Amino acid sequence: MSAPPKNSENLGVASPRRARIAERTLRTDRWWQAPLLTALGLAAFVIYASIRSWVRTAYFAEEYHYLTPFYSPCLSDSCVPGSSDFGTPIGELPMIIPLGFLVLPFLLGFRLTCYYYRKAYYRSIWFSPPACAVAEPHRTYTGETRLPLIVQNVHRYFFYVAVIVSLINTYDAIRAFHGADGGFGIGLGTLILVGNVILLWAYTVSCHSCRHVVGGRLTHFSKHPVRYWLWTQVSKLNARHMQLAWTTLATLMITDFYVMLVSSGTLSDLRLIN
Repeated sequence: MSAPPKNSENLGVASPRRARIAERTLRTDRWWQAPLLTALGLAAFVIYASIRSWVRTAYFAEEYHYLTPFYSPCLSDSCVPGSSDFGTPIGELPMIIPLGFLVLPFLLGFRLTCYYYRKAYYRSIWFSPPACAVAEPHRTYTGETRLPLIVQNVHRYFFYVAVIVSLINTYDAIRAFHGADGGFGIGLGTLILVGNVILLWAYTVSCHSCRHVVGGRLTHFSKHPVRYWLWTQVSKLNARHMQLAWTTLATLMITDFYVMLVSSGTLSDLRLIN
């Protein structure tokens, strides 16, 4: 038998090592449902988030201090009064630039480079491969060694920024304990904001990069009991990373939608205290 070409590992489905099967797959189940639903789910979030990030309306309910995560932190003079707890170091922004432009690219980068999301859109959008035992349409494979996929290697740095943003979202949730008279208060919006930030923290710390930060580069766990305990807890969350990835997309949209309804006057906030 002659030796395969030197670069046969980069030939994808055209590799001489692959079986010559005319059919794309021998699977008889509905293997296409998972990538289709994934693509539809991702598209729904991207469309909704894009529209809401650019419209600049109904993103802050001043009476209860509800600020949607898509606009936090709001640091521009273009922000509505009361929504800029961290000041407005940035001047007026043209409509083409979202008011949350400072953090949105980093959060997008954190999600795009996430190990689960990479699997999700590699299969559902890039078809690499669309499912197990289903041939992909690409003839070559270079891995994550070239642009744009080489950017995946900076996931850990996006994680650090995501932690900072989660702290800001936590601050926003605390500020939402705000009553109509300016004192302490709790409404349905408060609970939604708190629930959203708790799940965002769970998704963030369940990240593989966080798991490496707390337990990586250790030769003996026995000599680092605290880090071992942290690594164990993060590992438990990491097993739910996929579920948290989807749940937080849903809670982000629910939180934003509720704040939009309250701030626009379409819906009155259900008050539990004050």
